[in-house]
Amino acid sequence: MPRVESKNLFNFPLQGIMDEDVAKLMAGFMETMYKDEAKEARAKMEEVRDKDDPESDLQYVKMLRGMMEPMMKLFSGQPKMKECAEQIDATVMHVPTTHDGDFRVPVEVYTPKKLAGKKANPAYIYAHGGGAVASDAAASRPWLDVIAVENELVAFNVDYRLAPETKCPNNVKDFYEAIKYIKNNSESLGVDPERIAIGGDSGGGYICLGAMVLLARNDETDLVKLAIPGIPMVDDYCFSSPECMTKEERFDYKGMRKIWKLIAADFEAQNSDPLLFPGKASDELLEKFPPTIIREVEFDMFITEATRLANRLRRAGRLLELIVIPGIPHTGTLHIDLKASKMDLNAFKTAINEYLI
Repeated sequence: MPRVESKNLFNFPLQGIMDEDVAKLMAGFMETMYKDEAKEARAKMEEVRDKDDPESDLQYVKMLRGMMEPMMKLFSGQPKMKECAEQIDATVMHVPTTHDGDFRVPVEVYTPKKLAGKKANPAYIYAHGGGAVASDAAASRPWLDVIAVENELVAFNVDYRLAPETKCPNNVKDFYEAIKYIKNNSESLGVDPERIAIGGDSGGGYICLGAMVLLARNDETDLVKLAIPGIPMVDDYCFSSPECMTKEERFDYKGMRKIWKLIAADFEAQNSDPLLFPGKASDELLEKFPPTIIREVEFDMFITEATRLANRLRRAGRLLELIVIPGIPHTGTLHIDLKASKMDLNAFKTAINEYLI
């Protein structure tokens, strides 16, 4: 497979400190976290996190899901997101699968009204965040509305099944099957089969990377033109020594250890399987990956593992760009009025225009 050619479009100077508007936002967040009620809830969550039994696992997931739901709703109220939502025709389709019982994977479809009646549109197939154990496609719609409208593409938001109810690799296979379905039905979906990108953020970044592993294993890389995993969970770096970690990586590395064990069907048996830890894909497998852009932020909790994978993909000839937005932490770009968030949206648009459209 020929090496991809990077246009070297992104080289944002990193700052070592958070942007002023981000720091102000984070200060408010931390103040809320350490109010008596929130502090008590966090202490309870940490207590459950540190236990290792099925009941505690389910309790931890329930608490995590309960925490994420109001947080995502908070993001959705931003004026630009509401404005873009009015410019979208939203529908839902279902992808039939049999890899884990007979299950039809829900996929929300966001088509900008300006594309109505047009055929052969570029497509972006997305896996939502939430550590692959929480949240859902609907929670990510406000951000994807903006992406679809600003980039004039059709966004497919895959509601893959979550752990611990659905274990690796079946979570990844939900997304993989959606990719194949959209490719095979591109004409009826109004999509250009030669301009399909896949992506996902955080836990969805892991789901996207896992699907890239499957595409490479099955010699199906040509199903997509571009892959854009963002702030992705990549490997088992959180199980290493916390003394070596950045402040953000160290903040909840125990929680990440818990999440990976919840995702795995058999953690010990799957420890070297790149469908669980995509960063452990062999050099030979990486050489078959789709052309890849990794989106990161300077103060991400996954920055080390994502950067390491980017370096390996560059060596394998499959990395187009590593984009690192300065001055902002994990999920901070969901606050789309922040300076760094605007930089992130502009970088995404540039990447789509240069490498997909």
